[in-house]
Amino acid sequence: MSLIGNIDNIPVFTSIAEAELWGSQYNIAGHHTHTILGVTGYMAGTTHADITAADLTVVVNPITPQQLMNATGSTSITTPVSQQSSSSGSGGSGSGY
Repeated sequence: MSLIGNIDNIPVFTSIAEAELWGSQYNIAGHHTHTILGVTGYMAGTTHADITAADLTVVVNPITPQQLMNATGSTSITTPVSQQSSSSGSGGSGSGY
């Protein structure tokens, strides 16, 4: 997602699709606009009052990778490589650092 800033600790995105997808996690529909440093951005909720009144502490509809790809126009999502344990080495129980 292309985040351009936050207002009242709520993200402002570069596209309507991203804002509405973010809002869908919290059962918030629609979007409204804000201007940050001369750039128009999009925030979830039909009005700013809608989003600030919403309960943003519980995700009720988790975003799927496919939804994220559709919203961002991406053809793939990079999955971070898991941290590997360092089982080789001294054989001790320490971290080795």
